Amino acid sequence: MKKNIIASAIAASVFSVSVFAAPTEITVASFPNFNQVAEIAVPMFEKKYPDIKVKVVTLAYADHHNAMTTALATGANLPDVMGIEYSYVGQFIESGGLDDMSPYGAGAFTDKLVPYSVAQATNSDGVLSAIPADIGPGATFYRKDILDAAGVTEEELLKDWDSFIKAGIKIKEKTGNYLIANAVDIKDIVIRSNLKEGEGIYFDKDQNILVNSERFKEAFRLAKKARDAGIDAKVAAWSNEWTESLRRGTVSVQMMGAWLGGHLQGWIAPDATGLWRTSQLPDGAMASWGGSFYAIPKKAEHKAEAWKFIEFMATDKEIQLAGFKEINAFPVLISTHNDDFFNQEIAYLGGQKARLNWRETTKHIPALTVDRYDEVARQVVNDALEKVLEKDANIDQVLADAEKQIKRRARRR
Repeated sequence: MKKNIIASAIAASVFSVSVFAAPTEITVASFPNFNQVAEIAVPMFEKKYPDIKVKVVTLAYADHHNAMTTALATGANLPDVMGIEYSYVGQFIESGGLDDMSPYGAGAFTDKLVPYSVAQATNSDGVLSAIPADIGPGATFYRKDILDAAGVTEEELLKDWDSFIKAGIKIKEKTGNYLIANAVDIKDIVIRSNLKEGEGIYFDKDQNILVNSERFKEAFRLAKKARDAGIDAKVAAWSNEWTESLRRGTVSVQMMGAWLGGHLQGWIAPDATGLWRTSQLPDGAMASWGGSFYAIPKKAEHKAEAWKFIEFMATDKEIQLAGFKEINAFPVLISTHNDDFFNQEIAYLGGQKARLNWRETTKHIPALTVDRYDEVARQVVNDALEKVLEKDANIDQVLADAEKQIKRRARRR
C-alpha cells in the first residue's frame, strides 16, 4: 500500500512538472529602432504562444551586425532569431550560416509580402534565407519654408537632376542654406534607381561587378557637380553635424527611405511640425532605401519557436501597422496597404497624405539581387567618390580602379 502511495506521488509529481514546465525562451538579436517593433510585439506573441518567452537583445547598429557576423562564423553566442538591416542582408544570406525558410512553410505567405523585399532575402542559389519585416521606399524630404523663401517649387526641385542642382544653387543664393547634407546623397540615389529586374546595385545575378558602368559614372558626375556648386554641407549622414543641420534647417533636403519621416518627427527635428514635406525622388527615380529582415541561424537552439516568431512578425497585420505607426517602418505585408491609416493626413508633414506617395513608390521598385560583398563594394565606391570630390580625381579612372579593388577583395575574376 505504501509503495502504491509513493508511486502515485511520483506520478503526480511528474505530471505536475510536465503541465507546469517552464516555457521555452528564445533570443531575438536586434538593433535600435528595429527592436522597438519586436518589443511591441512580444506581449501579443507570448499571449498567442504562452509556451514561448521572447528575450530581445539590442546592440548599436554596427556592433550588432559585427557580433552577428562573428557568431555565424564561430557558431558561438548565436540568437534564435537574427535581425538584419538591408545593407548587410547580402553578406548574411550568402554566408551559408542561415536556414532556408522554405521548409518552415514560408511559401504559404511570401506572395503576401512586397515582392522586391522577398527577392532581397533570396540568395544566389535561389534559397530564401530570411523573411522581410519592413521596407524602405525611397523618398525626398524637404523644408517647404526654405524652398518658398528661395522661390523654388517642388516641381522645379524634382523635375530632373540638373533641375535639382539648379534649385540648390538658387536656395543657397537666396537663403544661405545648403540643398543637401552631402554630395554622396545624390550618388546613393542614382546608383539605386531604376535598375533592371534581377540586377543588383553593385553586382548582377551572375556576380559580375557593375561599378565601372555609365550608371555609376553619371552618379559621380552629378555628385561632383553638386560639390562644385557649393550646395552640399559636407557632413556625413547620422553624424551629430548631420542631425543638427536637419534640426536647424541649414540643410533643406534629405533623400532617404520613407522611414526618415519617423526619425525627423521623433527625435531629429520634433519642433519642426508643418515645415517638412515629402515627395518622390528627383528625376522620377524609384529606389529602395533600407528595410529589415529576420533570419534563423542554422545552429540556433530553438528553431521551431523562432519560426513562429518570425511568421508572426511578418504576417500579423496589427504588428505590421504598429511598426509603421511607431517608427515609420513601412509594412511589408501588402494587405496592410489598404488600411485607413494610409489615408490619414500627417500634421508633421503639413497635412500631407504622404503614405499614399510611399505606397505608390513600392509598386514600381524592381526586384533586385543582393550580394555578400555589397558592403565591401559600397565602401570601395564611397572611397572612390571621395577622391573625386576632394582631390578632383578622374571619374573613369577611379571607377576602373574601384572595379579592380572589389574584384580583388571579393576574389572574383
